Parts: sequence; structure tokens; C-alpha cells
Amino acid sequence: MNSIMPLFLFSLVGKLTTELLWTRKGGYKGPKPKKEWISNWVLNNDETVRSLPIYVGGVSLAVVLFNRTISGIAPVADASSSQSRADLLTLGLAVTNILTGLVWLSIRPKSVSIVNPRGVECRRICSNLPHSLVSELVWVWESVSDVTCCRSLVIVYNSDCLIQIGIAAESSTHNGEAVSVNAAKLVQGSLCQGVIKSGAQSYLANLSLYPGRSELPFLPSNTQAVILQPLGDKGVAIIGGDTIRGFTTSDQAWITLIGEKLEATLSKCSDSIPSTAHH
Repeated sequence: MNSIMPLFLFSLVGKLTTELLWTRKGGYKGPKPKKEWISNWVLNNDETVRSLPIYVGGVSLAVVLFNRTISGIAPVADASSSQSRADLLTLGLAVTNILTGLVWLSIRPKSVSIVNPRGVECRRICSNLPHSLVSELVWVWESVSDVTCCRSLVIVYNSDCLIQIGIAAESSTHNGEAVSVNAAKLVQGSLCQGVIKSGAQSYLANLSLYPGRSELPFLPSNTQAVILQPLGDKGVAIIGGDTIRGFTTSDQAWITLIGEKLEATLSKCSDSIPSTAHH
């Protein structure tokens, strides 16, 4: 009973969210992932942060020398003097700070920028689904794409593709059609199997480095990052992003909560989901 009540309340909140938090004219009005103010400030003031140890070390060095000058202590360090030992320690720390700042300025990470996905617009939703479930699937897409770097979404459940939306890879015929999702083959792949068996979210922060990339041919070829979110033991949501390491820890937690809510809805509507997807 204790485990059913939170799930019921979570589902009830989700239903209200589906109906009330999204308005076509005003955009997404619901809760959003918590902003990481400190990390954002550091990213926006990269040069200042890297130079900060130099400023701290320089000021510390100047203060120590000034204090020694006006205190009347002999300029030559005396090992028997506690003041001299303290000054030497402070000088060492000041020099370490300066050297640290110089190293930070000389070593810079490769800049990461947003990549425009190469593909075609796609909006495929499995037919014969209950209206409430279709509304929730669309809500998932609109809410996640609005607050994260998500540009593609595929949701597979019971070996059927319920929705493929966003930017998708273009078919080999180059007729403007998107590559369709082979749901049965997808769920048998190592990526989906690993996620479903573990029951934990998998974050491929730099998709190009993972051999399993070939299991996701329906995503744009230059998709930068992917999150695989399990939906119980019967499905998985695949979220493609346009930036390497673009999904923050808050985004990942947000997507996990959305996945849990969607899984609860899919479990209740499982009898209404056709055994074979028709688009």
C-alpha cells in the first residue's frame, strides 16, 4: 500500500501536468530542471576564473613583502623566527597559486558548440493509441525539447515504436522521408538490452565514441549525445541531443522522473497498445 500511494499521486500529478502545464500559445509552463548557477557562472566567466589564482597569489605575495618591510624584521630569513617561517610558508603558497593560474591559462579544453542535426523533420505516432496516451507522448517531447538540448525522441514499448519525433536521419532514397525505427531489432541490441536489464538510465555523453552508435541508424548522423531511459522492463526512451555533454545532471534527473511517470502511464494503458505499430 505504501508503494502504491506515491505512484498513484505521481500519476495524478502527471495527468494534471499533461492537461494544464502545456499551452500552445504560451509555451511550456511546467517545472523545469534546476539551473546550476555556479557551473553556469564559471562557464560564462572562464577567463576570469582561470586568472583568479594569479590575482590571489600576486596579492598575497605583495601583502607578505609589504608586511615584512614595515614590521622592521630583517630582510634575511631567520629560521629561529616564527614570523620568518610563516612568511616563507605564505610565499610558497602565493607562488603555487601564481603557477596554478598560469597552468590554467595555458591548458584549455576543446570548445563544445551546438551542432545542427543533419536530417529531416519527423512526426510519427503509433495509430490506435488512446488519446490520453498520445497527449502524454507529445507532452514528453515538447517538455524535454523545450528545456534540454534534445532534438530527437524515440519511444519504444513492447517491441513497438510508439513515437518518433524531432529530427531523424533521412532515408537512403533521399526522398525527404525519415529512416523508420525497427523496434524489434532495436530492443534486441546491446544498448537497449543493457539499459532495460539494469533499469538505470544510460548517458552517452559523446555518441561518436561508442561502437553501439550503429544500433541507432534512425538518429541524425551527427547526433552528439544520447540518453537511453528505461521504461520498466518493456520499453526505452531514446533522446538525442545536439551538444556533446549537453545534458546536465539536472537534465538527467528530470528525464528520469519523466520516464518513471511515462512508464506508469504505459503500464496502465498496455492493453490499449496494439501489438504491431502502424504509423
